[in-house]
Amino acid sequence: QLQASGGGLVQAGDSLRLSCAASGRTITTYTMGWFRQAPGKEREFVASHRWSGDSIYSAYYTDSVQGRFTISRDNAKNTVYLQMNSLKPEDTAVYYCAGSRFSRVGRDQTDFGSWGQGTQVTVSS
Repeated sequence: QLQASGGGLVQAGDSLRLSCAASGRTITTYTMGWFRQAPGKEREFVASHRWSGDSIYSAYYTDSVQGRFTISRDNAKNTVYLQMNSLKPEDTAVYYCAGSRFSRVGRDQTDFGSWGQGTQVTVSS
């Protein structure tokens, strides 16, 4: 089970950190991802974090958040984070975390078998 939190209402340029706490299984070797869905739009990929072996992870981002968002995890807490800096009004959406027991880049929703509930992020101009 995945539980997302940390959303809120912020102004453009502000920062937020989303958290996704996993329970029921250890996510150490899981591919974890963040997706978002804006009103009237399809759910889209934001970032993913793939286990590459040992303690090595690879991060992937959609172009629009590259350099502003950072995905990371704390395996001791079984939690994945999405640090969002320099937020823009176009980042407004419901953000969802997702998990997959397979090692993959994870840009597609079908790559993931587990989903958390969404957390609303609203960025005002």
